[in-house]
Amino acid sequence: MSNSQVKEPLARILLPKRGEPFDVRMLYLIEAEHNRERLRWSDRTSVTIPAGEEVSFETYFNAFPASYWRRWSQLRSVVLVLDVEGEANVSLYRSKEDGQRISVANHLVTTGHHEFEIPLKNFEDGGWLWFDVTAETETVIADAAWCAPHAPGEQILPDGTAIAPSAKKVAVGIPTFNRPSDAVAALQALGEDPVVDEIIEVVLMPDQGTQHPADEPGYAEAVEHFGERFREFRQGNLGGSGGYSRIMYEALENTDAPFILYMDDDIAIEPDSILRAVQVARFAAKPIIVGGQMLNLQERSQLRTTGERVDRKDFMWSAATHAVYDHDFAQYPLSTIGDEESRLDPKKYDSRALHRRVDVEYNGWWMCLFPRVVAETIGQPLPLFIKWDDTEYSLRAAQYGFPTVTWPGAAIWHMAWADKDDAIDWQAYFHLRNRLIVAALYHDGDPKGITKSIFKSTLKHTMCMEYSTMAIQLEAMQDFLAGPSHLFDILETSLPRIAAIRKNYSDAVILESADQLPAPTGAPGVPTSNIGGRLAKIKKIPWAIKGFKHLLSKEDPENALAPQLNLTPEEARWFTLSRLDSATVSTAGGTGVAFRKRDRELAKNLVQQTRELLTEIEGEFDSLRAQYRTALPKLTSLKAWKEVFDAQ
Repeated sequence: MSNSQVKEPLARILLPKRGEPFDVRMLYLIEAEHNRERLRWSDRTSVTIPAGEEVSFETYFNAFPASYWRRWSQLRSVVLVLDVEGEANVSLYRSKEDGQRISVANHLVTTGHHEFEIPLKNFEDGGWLWFDVTAETETVIADAAWCAPHAPGEQILPDGTAIAPSAKKVAVGIPTFNRPSDAVAALQALGEDPVVDEIIEVVLMPDQGTQHPADEPGYAEAVEHFGERFREFRQGNLGGSGGYSRIMYEALENTDAPFILYMDDDIAIEPDSILRAVQVARFAAKPIIVGGQMLNLQERSQLRTTGERVDRKDFMWSAATHAVYDHDFAQYPLSTIGDEESRLDPKKYDSRALHRRVDVEYNGWWMCLFPRVVAETIGQPLPLFIKWDDTEYSLRAAQYGFPTVTWPGAAIWHMAWADKDDAIDWQAYFHLRNRLIVAALYHDGDPKGITKSIFKSTLKHTMCMEYSTMAIQLEAMQDFLAGPSHLFDILETSLPRIAAIRKNYSDAVILESADQLPAPTGAPGVPTSNIGGRLAKIKKIPWAIKGFKHLLSKEDPENALAPQLNLTPEEARWFTLSRLDSATVSTAGGTGVAFRKRDRELAKNLVQQTRELLTEIEGEFDSLRAQYRTALPKLTSLKAWKEVFDAQ
């Protein structure tokens, strides 16, 4: 037990909101299977444990990511604080990087305030801290938290300069575009927790749509709660980069907030994540960008990823070393590490990888916190509209010596990528154009790995009859080749231009249902199910040969009148669509279908144009690299963005 030396909570121990389903509760606490009675709680910081029952806090939101604190913070120890009413055993544990559990201490506690200090020296490569409670009598655990044993100290800038500790205050920014109910829900969530509300200096909301949160029920009450701390900005649709740049601009120019937090409007918030991100940034040894993790809004116990990087071979987003994707904590809690036999079976899955620290290169802006000093040093986001602006900002920050860290236990819930068509819809233009721009800024190698990857994707789009995607990607390459001088000019005009192009292609026209078309005529022998295993690629070679033969043949005009098959998104793979002349494909969200029709001559023309532009990109890449790098300071300056905002 320490000598009441606790200064500040780093992460509070939280209970689920009342009424949450089992899978969400598993993110907060795990009740022992042999318990005869359930735990009870009426608020989020106090839990009653019946006599003889047990609970573990080895969970996503309540375990302490000790290896991250050891790697990135000033702290050399952490203090577990809890108030107890009753008598219970509090068992402290830590894990190694492979998930192996190590007992730290066991304390019999009685009614009163208790503090336990644990060193962080054992967490070089990974590991969490947590505690379990066994109630000897009916016991109440209240106001528990992982706390710092001292106040934050100075931080060291990349040039060796020391800066004073920052206040526990943050400017929260939420750009919104035609999601009025989501925006109001986000505002309400920000104000629901008094502890979090207290550290919010200002809430900044750029409204870029035609459906305004101000017209939504609940808006007036949400805004009234914040009073003068709330500021709305009406502006044109400048995309995510324009919305987030407005937030950063206003925070720097019109507030003293030491931290700026970005959040999407279409998320569900765990409010304590805001406090956690701020505390991470305050106690960091040097200024760092703190990224929140993404949980799946539709499978709420599922973590999207533990971290990402950019693969320099093809300059594409990739998993960071040791990263985990789509991990379901309801099925595989942190304690699920298997045994030696199961670990040898590739079909067995466990949570061992969740105990390894993951070092990243960037974090998505669904939730991301920036120290003011970072923004003042490196500038504003690039005017990219959407896609790659978050990646670029972290890559730029890294060049200045400011790393990005994706922090476990600080998270929001966001729509999963599997329920979006952004790789083939209008967003495909921004995916490709901005990938090329960011590559010009940060890729020092040969561009052929990038162009080869793009051409491979083009062939896949051809096989899948995604001609609208190919057409707007031609626009993306042409706009990249035009250089950086026009990026601000096309910030508002690119989207309507791309939308107009897509209207010319049937695969971009969404029908309400396949029943608006004739019944499918059938396609005997065409595979619609995927195959897995180590030999899958070899087994698919005959499929590829048949697919290419079909693509070279003339399409049957009759198949343009009625689809051959009605396909789900999972069935709409290259080895199926390349064997067809037509098919309906449902949208990822299941809200409609696109009627795809093969056109051999159109496909040939689009592929040829793509090939020519990729050749031009390879030849001009060195020159373009120099142009974009020279233009970067101006494109990311407060002055340039001020001109954009003043014109709104």
